[in-house]
Formats: sequence, structure tokens, C-alpha cells
Amino acid sequence: MTAADAKTKIEKAFPGIKLRLVRESLLVENPADLLKLAAWLKESPDFKLDYLSSATGADLLTYLEVIYHLYSIAHKDRSLVLRARTDREKASLPSLVPVFRGAEYQEREVYDMYGIRFEGHPDLRRIFMWDGFEGWPLRKDYLQEDAETLEIADVNWLEKRGIKIPAELRRQAEELNRQGKRAVAQKEGKEAG
Repeated sequence: MTAADAKTKIEKAFPGIKLRLVRESLLVENPADLLKLAAWLKESPDFKLDYLSSATGADLLTYLEVIYHLYSIAHKDRSLVLRARTDREKASLPSLVPVFRGAEYQEREVYDMYGIRFEGHPDLRRIFMWDGFEGWPLRKDYLQEDAETLEIADVNWLEKRGIKIPAELRRQAEELNRQGKRAVAQKEGKEAG
């Protein structure tokens, strides 16, 4: 079953739910729908997506995203990738632990690395970093005090080699350069002062 087929079936079962196809996955537009959708996908005879193989985070500069890979043990040919986005400043999504017990440690890892709070999680605390650690190390704006910031000197270097890069990727590289330059300036300002 393709993501487009799954979208059609889900929209019939959940009138009003907002889903968007994103690279053979489904983005759940309203995170409040995520928990009930996951429970339904697990129990629905058409899907029986009863295994959460992974939940991982991603920093896409203007928002954070969690990507869930669901599989069916009963229907070996059924799988689905769900995505949910959240604001960077108030990063929060509903926990899927009530539906998939295996989400417990995976959500803790996403919290630890990206700072996304999972509402309803039974034990949301750091799993890799120590308790006093400040910040979220996999966020693109994280600045480690003793790290060197490298600049992407020429964002056009791929195109010079005949490889076309999407405009969004170019924009992200340019934004990372700006963030890096600001971080270096702030660091140098702290050291000078």
C-alpha cells in the first residue's frame, strides 16, 4: 500500500483530518490528531500497523519534525511513515507510548537530542546526555562552547560539478553559514569581553 493509498483510507475513516504527502510519507498537519491516528492504524484491520520500528527527530531550521516508521507484523507488506512537526520554541508533540510501548526510549532520545517534549510520556528525561547538560546537541543552532565553526565556503560547489541542487537546500546552506558567522561573532565577543 502506498502512502497515497493510506492517505485516502485514513481520510475516509477520519473526516476532517489534515494529512499531506511528503516523499512517500504522511505529514499529520495537526499534532493533536497523532495519538488517535496511531491507535487507529494499530487496530484497523486494513492496516494493523502494530510495530513502531523507529521514531527519530529532524531539525529543518524553521521547525522540528519527528518521523515514525510503522510496520505490520500480520500484513508483511504494510508499512507507513508518519511525520509530525512542531514549533522550535515550544517543541511539543503527544507521546505515542500509550499506543506503542517501544516509543518510550525512542521519544526520550528525541527529547534528549532535539528538546521535543512528548506530552503524556511516562518518564521523559535525558537518556544519553547527563542531567546537567544544557541544550539540544542535534539542533542546527546548537553551539558547543569549544567547537570550531566551519563555513560552507561556496554553496554552489555542487553545481560547478554539474550536480543540480534544490533551491531549498541552497537556502538552508546559506542560513547555516549566517548562523555560524553569528555564533563565531558571539563567541569572539565573549572572549574579548
